[in-house]
Amino acid sequence: MKYVADMHTHTLASGHAYNTINEMIRAASEKKLEIIGITEHAPAMPGSTNVYYFQNLNILEREKYGIEVRYGAELNIIDLKGTTDLDPRSYRDLDYCIASLHTTCLVPGTKKENTYALLQAMQHPKVRIIGHPDDGHFPTDYEALIKEAKAQDVLIELNNASFNPRGFRIQAYENDIQILKLCVKYGVEIMLGSDAHREEDVGDFTRTEKILKEVDFPEELIVNCSLSYVKNRLRV
Repeated sequence: MKYVADMHTHTLASGHAYNTINEMIRAASEKKLEIIGITEHAPAMPGSTNVYYFQNLNILEREKYGIEVRYGAELNIIDLKGTTDLDPRSYRDLDYCIASLHTTCLVPGTKKENTYALLQAMQHPKVRIIGHPDDGHFPTDYEALIKEAKAQDVLIELNNASFNPRGFRIQAYENDIQILKLCVKYGVEIMLGSDAHREEDVGDFTRTEKILKEVDFPEELIVNCSLSYVKNRLRV
């Protein structure tokens, strides 16, 4: 299957990634993508950038090396009320946001508490994607999550990095099987994300493709297959 978009990538600004914006965009172009999203970790992530970075994104080119570029943020959910870590001014020039749970930013709660935090985070008007909700460190009521994603018109991410055997997330395979089946049941669209922290991983969805085939996931629910679909669903 041909994918045209990778909307979850990180650069040096995130603190634990290893390439520049130009290098990430060039890698996307070389891999024949049509659009890339640069989504740095918001400030609560240790080592990441400050709010001024996000407030200055409007100076950057939105087309480079023959592909379209959009600038967002991967927000950290910083409490069990679903609060995220940017101020209103910093959201103004962002094209879209991913909201994610990270153990470096929040001590996991109960299943009920973690689910509530995710449901509240997706109420934010800039949040268009819930990032890697498959991390077993944060037990979640996936049926409640998927139903609310449908109600709020928010995408669920299937994250390629979740299946990295050297990664930090746990039980992602089992959780994603459940998530994908619920997405089919409720007609909720997904966004494949590389979560690339280096140029070699841009547009790499090889691990996600295996699980998509296993559950026979319908192509029409994968947003990455069409540039117009991506731009429409992210409102960019």
